Amino acid sequence: MSLAPQDAVRQTRHPVGAWTFGRGFALSMAVVLAVLAGAMWGIWPAIWRELAAARPHAPDFAVLASLSPVVRIHLYTALAALGLGAVLMAARKGRMFHRTAGWIWVALVMTTAVSTLFITSLSPGRWSLIHLFTGWTLIILPLAVMWARRRDVTRHRRAMMGLFYGAFAINLAFTFIPGRTMWDLFFG
Repeated sequence: MSLAPQDAVRQTRHPVGAWTFGRGFALSMAVVLAVLAGAMWGIWPAIWRELAAARPHAPDFAVLASLSPVVRIHLYTALAALGLGAVLMAARKGRMFHRTAGWIWVALVMTTAVSTLFITSLSPGRWSLIHLFTGWTLIILPLAVMWARRRDVTRHRRAMMGLFYGAFAINLAFTFIPGRTMWDLFFG
């Protein structure tokens, strides 16, 4: 009996000691965080002072009203993708809901990523280190869709989990750095 190419890909096994997604992802994120921490070395004392003085409050809608349309699009699509992504991570995979909600999530993530190309408030007129996540997303997202269509479930799962946890969970933490919009919305 001969296997179709996509079935052969799904049934391949990693040799003992092979580089796995978990170790590779953890190491990659540690390197990214170390680089970002080093880049922000001079402002850590100011960040700690802001964190110590922070008092959480309900969203300040004046901050939302003052945002540019691009930043609002970015914020709303990112929050929608974060919520839908959490549902997708918890839901059963491969069903009609997963496929339909997955396409919606892909559209939200693509809109979020493309909108960041027009946001340069950290370095006026230039992209910042955070835009590296944009490049990563714009490359990996179409690949993840292609792998799903080819029924390469392992690669699809790894890419989507990396996008959800890497692009959203880690970037969400960066949005709450003092002085940024989410900080001002809930703590400023």
